[in-house]
Parts: sequence; C-alpha cells; structure tokens
Amino acid sequence: MQKTLQILIASLKLAFQELYKNKLRTFLSLFGVTIGIFCIIGVLSTVSSLEKNIQDGIKSLGSNTIYIDKWNYQGGPDYPWWKYVNRPSVRMSEAKILQQKMTMQLDIVFNLSVQNKVEYADLALDGINYHGITSAFDRIQPVEILYGRYLSASDFDKGSSVTVIGFDVAEKLFGNPEKAVGQEVSLKGRKARVAGVIKKQGKNLISGWDFDQSILLSYPFMKQMFDERFNNPKILVKGPENVSTDNLKGELRGAMRSIRRLGPTQEDNFELNAISDFSKSVDSLFQSVNLGGWLIGLLSLIVGAFGIANIMFVTVRERTPQIGLKKAIGAKKKTILMEFLMESSFICIIGGLIGLILVILLAGLLTKIFSFPVFVAPSILALAFFVCLLIGVLAGIIPAITASRMDPVVAIRSK
Repeated sequence: MQKTLQILIASLKLAFQELYKNKLRTFLSLFGVTIGIFCIIGVLSTVSSLEKNIQDGIKSLGSNTIYIDKWNYQGGPDYPWWKYVNRPSVRMSEAKILQQKMTMQLDIVFNLSVQNKVEYADLALDGINYHGITSAFDRIQPVEILYGRYLSASDFDKGSSVTVIGFDVAEKLFGNPEKAVGQEVSLKGRKARVAGVIKKQGKNLISGWDFDQSILLSYPFMKQMFDERFNNPKILVKGPENVSTDNLKGELRGAMRSIRRLGPTQEDNFELNAISDFSKSVDSLFQSVNLGGWLIGLLSLIVGAFGIANIMFVTVRERTPQIGLKKAIGAKKKTILMEFLMESSFICIIGGLIGLILVILLAGLLTKIFSFPVFVAPSILALAFFVCLLIGVLAGIIPAITASRMDPVVAIRSK
C-alpha cells in the first residue's frame, strides 16, 4: 500500500512537471474544460440568482394568497385583454359580503392602487405608488416599520388623513428618513401626516408591493381622492396554511359567483390569481433555461474531453519507457491505471478552477450592474467538482487502460 502511494505521489509530481514544461499544450487542453465549466456554472449561478430574486419578489406578494381581480395576471403573447377589459371591477361591498359567506377563517383585504404625486415643501415626487388598504393588510403582507408606527385601527375606522411612506420616498423628500415622522405631505391636494416610515426593502425583479416607492393609506381616506372603480381595485384573500390553494380557490369561486349572481352556464367574470401559480410558472421557465445552459456547456466539455484524451495519449507515448520500468519494479496494472486517471482528472480540475474563478468575477460584475446579488451556491461548486472529476475519468480511461496493459519489456525498449 505504501509503495503504491509513493508511486502515485511521484506520478502526480511528474504530471505537474510535464504540464508546466508543455505550457501551450496544457493551455489548449485546459481551454475546452474551462469554457465548459464557465458556461455550465455561469448559467446555473446566474439563473439560480435570478430565480431566487424573482421568487423572493413573488413571495413578497403574500404566501397562500389569492388576488381577486377582473384581470388575469399570467399575461403572455396571446393575452386576451379584450375579454377582461369589459368585466366589472371588484368592489368594497363584495369584499364585505365575501367575508360573511366564507366558511373558513380568512384574512380579506380590499385594495386600491394608483400612481400619483407626493409633495413636501418645494419638492415633488412623481410616480409614487398609492396603496389604499383595509385593516387586515399587514396580516397578508407584513410591513416592517423602521421609524414611527403603522396605521392604527382608529385610522382605518375613521379614515384619518395619515400615511405610512416608503424609505426611498422619505429619503428623497426629507433627506433623513427619520425626520419624516410627524411631517405633513400633500397627496393630490390633501394634507396627510406621516405616521411611519417602512424599512428599506431593496430591489428585486418582481417589484411586488415595491414599498420603497410607495405610500400606504387607509381605504376610507384613499377613496376620498380616487374612485374605486377606476384605480386597480382588487380583493386580497389569505387562507389558512393547512388549506390547499385549490380548495381555497374552489370556495372563493363559488362565493364570488353567488355574489355576482352568475347562472350555471355563465362563465366567471372575475379572476382568481394565486401567488403559488406564479411560483410554479417561474420554476418551469427556469428549468428550461437551466437545460439550455447544460447543453451549451456540455458541448464545450465534450470538446475539452477530446483535448484531454489527446494529451493523455501523447503523455502515454512519451512515458512508455518509464511505464515499463515501473511495471518491472513491481507496479501493478491498477497502479498505472490510477496514475493516468488521476493525471487526467487533475488537468480537468485545474481547468474547472479557472472556469470557477471566471464565474466568480462575472458574478461580482453582474451584482454591481443589476443591483442584486448574483452568487455561486455551494451545491453548484460541488457540482463543478463532480463534473470535472467525471470528465477527467472519461477522458483518461482509454489512455490509462492502454498504459496499464503494456508489456514491461517492450515498453522499456521503446523510444
């Protein structure tokens, strides 16, 4: 065992010397593996980071939550907008009746959303999201307050002219967000006192509620400024965690059809948009993208594997006398076999490490450009090592078998 280990260590040292001596040949052999690993790990890391960012954005819309609206949120190239545009908008009165009709314990919120201007002193911010909400909103979509307080039960009941504003809105209007609490801002000509500032959320590809660029108002206060029929009204329903989305949808559909007095032959004139459906769609999309990345990377790895196999055949020919000498002093077939397999794997792992370094540099660049973290997960690092090891073994197996089967006398006499 000790002799075998010594032979393998000596073989690795010899392999490293040969790689160092033949730099151009080594570089050309490594290049294919490097590009292959860069493509596979680069695509997997980027796609994984994008998927996490999008899934986090979807989760920000609420877990086990269904949005009742006249619009279908799935979209797509064949989106039949003409079918949805003539549907009646949901109403606050329907949300109240829905609460009474449902047999299970639910959190139900009526919401109006519109973009408008927020003003303070001589400053004005355009395109700020106004969200008019009812009291159960924070149970569906938790709101973390950094300074001040959230809207109180009294604010919802009385329609008080108070608001909770996003971090970016507070920062742009007041410089220091903490100073926003207690100040008065102008909302479509009406004064509103700032009760609190929402903790900064950061950017994601699916904006969700985009609290950084939003203000929250009680629904009674909001409807004093905007007509609920024309400002994206929707009903948010969160079911119990132990109730499946399909069961929740089934009961909601029956209740809404009853509220709207739809006959058995009439189709729904409302849409039940489940957040879990968006998550499944994203999973399906990214599985296809990952498959594309694998196919591109595998083509490069196949080219790289042929390059590694070629260099190993050349190496076997160059070391034929040494192989014969090793076998003459007692090296077994499996020792010679392991020697060349380790060498080919070693070459692939070096190529993979170079590819990983390039991926890490790319991840840092993309993080700065897109303002969200692109990362290489530990599972992807483990996958890269396994792929390199596998390619190394497959590329070196035939040259290694050839070397292990050599006749020691013939090998020593060869030049």
